[in-house]
Amino acid sequence: MPKQTVCIIDDEVTIREVVRRYLELEGFTVIEAESGVLALDCLRQSRADLLLLDIMLPGMDGFALARILRNAPEFVAHYADVPIIMLTSRGEESDRLAGFELGVDDYVVKPFSPRELIARVKAVLRRSTPSADSSEKPLEFSRLHIDPLRRAVLLDGQMVTLTAREFDLLWLFARHPQQVFTREQLLNQVWGYEFYGDESTVTVHIRRLREKIEPDPAQPTYIQTVWGVGYKFEPE
Repeated sequence: MPKQTVCIIDDEVTIREVVRRYLELEGFTVIEAESGVLALDCLRQSRADLLLLDIMLPGMDGFALARILRNAPEFVAHYADVPIIMLTSRGEESDRLAGFELGVDDYVVKPFSPRELIARVKAVLRRSTPSADSSEKPLEFSRLHIDPLRRAVLLDGQMVTLTAREFDLLWLFARHPQQVFTREQLLNQVWGYEFYGDESTVTVHIRRLREKIEPDPAQPTYIQTVWGVGYKFEPE
């Protein structure tokens, strides 16, 4: 299997050096940038499999950079679904939710343990990388096709771009149609024990997922709210 590439985008030299050393010891190829503008130049030349992105960058902050990578025509083909882990000294809930609205996969608050960060990098890449030995079969609904081997979703024959978390969330729902999940259960099964966010994270991801697969996100047919409990997947 070819080496996976991680891009570190942080204006603190020490953090970049330490994280680079740990990643390279684990067999990753590492590229880095100290600002959002330099990161865009770097990512034009080299393809990254995961981004470690600081929020507080000079000039262009991490949110603005993530928005460009997820939406700008120049980058969206390659970076619409590439995992992003935010690195920040700001731990407010509003920052986390702003990141998740942009499709950020995880969030690590400084100061952090490099070993913990590497564990999160591996966990996110493991979830987002198709497994060649997966025994799970694709699921077909009237308008929706979900392929776990390719981690691909088709809606009316058109590819839908989902982040790693969004795909995992949809796949969990689709494998258990009509089963009601609480937000806590979804956090435990999709994000796992290593995630220290809160239940509002689930709400944001449900909204993003509905915007991508529902004909009318305000009147969802697939992912339905069970008031006072949680959510369920209802096949058409």
